[in-house]
Amino acid sequence: MLVIGIAGGSGSGKTTVVNAITSRLKEKVVVIPQDSYYKDISDRSDSEKRAYNFDHPSAIDWELLCSQLKQLKEGHAVDQPVYSYISCSRSKTETVRVEPAEVIIIEGILIFTCKELCEQLDIKIFVDADDDDRLMRVMERDIIERGKDVHWIIERYTNTVKPMYLQFIEPSKRYADIIIPEGGENVVAIDIITASIEKEISNLK
Repeated sequence: MLVIGIAGGSGSGKTTVVNAITSRLKEKVVVIPQDSYYKDISDRSDSEKRAYNFDHPSAIDWELLCSQLKQLKEGHAVDQPVYSYISCSRSKTETVRVEPAEVIIIEGILIFTCKELCEQLDIKIFVDADDDDRLMRVMERDIIERGKDVHWIIERYTNTVKPMYLQFIEPSKRYADIIIPEGGENVVAIDIITASIEKEISNLK
């Protein structure tokens, strides 16, 4: 089993990299999104939710994420949480059943900030991208997928996304084994990494 961590700022192109790898490896890979492990804050007021810092490491339930990754590495299936950005809550009735696979990908902006998680990763990849490009992608995603308005997005980017990127995410790049410049647009780098993963899987058999 090969465990790969893919980190980078919001809108850097992590999902594009993950999709490229999964499209090649197909049933050999499972993806564990960091976003599924946000702490439930549904009991807070709307103003508190609006001000909540989703880009701080303390927003993530690292204990559960590390525990479930350990279980997968031991060959056990896990029930991955389902998180809603709309209600800022973790579903109490719904989970996603995740079975062990030859390759496990952990994807998220903050994954390299957790020492315990990093120690479980065989390969650490950081997806880098220009700040303006990342902001444009964040705006498009949050409007279409999360129902947010432009004012909310700009406010959040200014108050939390950018400062947290500079404080936590960008510095975590030093833990990466591989850095992909130009984000998900770097097709050559993605192809090389995917081919290397396929070779590594063959060597493990």
